[in-house]
Amino acid sequence: MTYHPRSDFLRVMIERGFLADCTDYQGLDEALSNGVVPAYIGFDATAKSLHVGSLIQIMMLRWLQKTGHKPLVLMGGGTTKVGDPSFRADERPLLTPEQIEANIAGIKQVFARYVTFGEKPTDALMLNNAEWLDGLNYLDFLRDIGRHFSVNRMLSFESVKSRLDREQSLSFLEFNYMILQAYDFMELNRRYGCRLQMGGSDQWGNIVNGIDLTRRVIDVEVFGLTSPLLTTSDGKKMGKTADGAIWLNAEMRSPYEFWQFWRNTTDADVGRFLKLYTELPIEECDRLGALVGAEINEAKIVLANAVTTLCHGADAAAAAEATAREVFERGGAGDDLPTLSLSRTELGEGVSVAQLITRAGLAKSGKDAKRLIAEGGARLNDEPMTDAGLLVQAAMLAEPIKLSAGKKRHALVRLVD
Repeated sequence: MTYHPRSDFLRVMIERGFLADCTDYQGLDEALSNGVVPAYIGFDATAKSLHVGSLIQIMMLRWLQKTGHKPLVLMGGGTTKVGDPSFRADERPLLTPEQIEANIAGIKQVFARYVTFGEKPTDALMLNNAEWLDGLNYLDFLRDIGRHFSVNRMLSFESVKSRLDREQSLSFLEFNYMILQAYDFMELNRRYGCRLQMGGSDQWGNIVNGIDLTRRVIDVEVFGLTSPLLTTSDGKKMGKTADGAIWLNAEMRSPYEFWQFWRNTTDADVGRFLKLYTELPIEECDRLGALVGAEINEAKIVLANAVTTLCHGADAAAAAEATAREVFERGGAGDDLPTLSLSRTELGEGVSVAQLITRAGLAKSGKDAKRLIAEGGARLNDEPMTDAGLLVQAAMLAEPIKLSAGKKRHALVRLVD
């Protein structure tokens, strides 16, 4: 990146590695330097929580506010009814309006930790595009908005082209998604003076469409900025692990498991993740990221504590670190481990240890649990297990037992009356 911005926001985006591309660096830089710029990122409500894959966008909104601008958090109450086809191999399952509303309620919980909402010029707003999309008249929309879109051009966007090149079906419903997202940008400009849309680099085509539509229909100059689609140094998609997504809501992924995800960052990613997911100074991120040997593990703890503090609070981060040290350094059970609670009725005459491993979330299925045991990767109270059929009975649960899968994943099982 050779552009040297005047505005604090663009400088932070470039220095910390958030910026993949921008539609007009100089024009956006001037707008950011001349006053408060409202900017938005859209989040479709496909689950009750966002996961770590969305955290880069959430941090962009946080930095936008910290540098004196106004974040608009757009919930896709309308667009979720269609589903974004960008770089997907198949159509998203359709959700009912009730499911979408429940998902939006869950997603809202996390944003209050990252941005400040209110009525001041730089306070964030949370909006829902169902407000303007649900009431659209189809014929009026086709006549007034659809005529500005070239099907030839829409087919040329990589997100659509890659799907068609693989001869995978793209429904007309999904094909409309980019028109609706473009309409969102124009409506946000009309209603809230929004000048900038941000998103992952897979959203480039959708963002450009919104800029073109806003210019054509209401003759206003707006901008687009994308972040890189993040993968770990070993090529894996950010936010996904062997046992599923790393959700941001505590009820879907415990703060301890969230902390442990960051503690398990590979050495090569530490410096980059510190810049993207924490607010530590750049020089400190570089220093920590350059550590080697045992010292890099302390840098990973700094990363885990900082990210968990932002998402779940300082107390949760401290408890997670204390549990980790108890489990790994002293071989104890720790107070903050994920816990499976069984009633005496559920326990009955006993439950096999393979079932408990599965129910505790340490394996995806009974088959995986049995394989884990057979390969010597499972432990019960830190002792290797060899018998997948071992029955855990009430007498064994007089005190909670600790199950382990490998060296880094643990859970407690306890009996409740």
